[in-house]
Amino acid sequence: MKKIAIVYWSGTGNTRAMAEALAGGVKASGAEAVLSEAGQAKVDEVLAADAIALGCPAMGAEILEESEMEPFIVNLCAKGAGGKTLALFGSYDWGDGQWMRDWEERMKACGGALAAPGLTVHLEPDAAGIEACAEMGKKLAAG
Repeated sequence: MKKIAIVYWSGTGNTRAMAEALAGGVKASGAEAVLSEAGQAKVDEVLAADAIALGCPAMGAEILEESEMEPFIVNLCAKGAGGKTLALFGSYDWGDGQWMRDWEERMKACGGALAAPGLTVHLEPDAAGIEACAEMGKKLAAG
């Protein structure tokens, strides 16, 4: 059975809702979803999965959350992202999604292969956003 690691940081619950929907898509495809908050996730355990989904909202001037998600990404990149298939997701309040474009480039540069463009939703995910997350989970599980 394929195992998909889903690591996220969420301040308001919006990105957590996206992570849970993504996990639902993984499970619906018959794969195992391992959901972890960034502060609790262990890089080696995440790299043992078949694919990885990473979720973080845009913070401040369109950057990743700095106390938990950023250190996790630094550690993941230090190990080359294992050449793993990755999916990125997160919510935002303002801006044009630059944080996601920057994050995509960063993860490619550290050895990850993106399964799809980063998935963003404005604020709380609506039904279409939840469905898009589930579809991303299915894609990772099938990949």
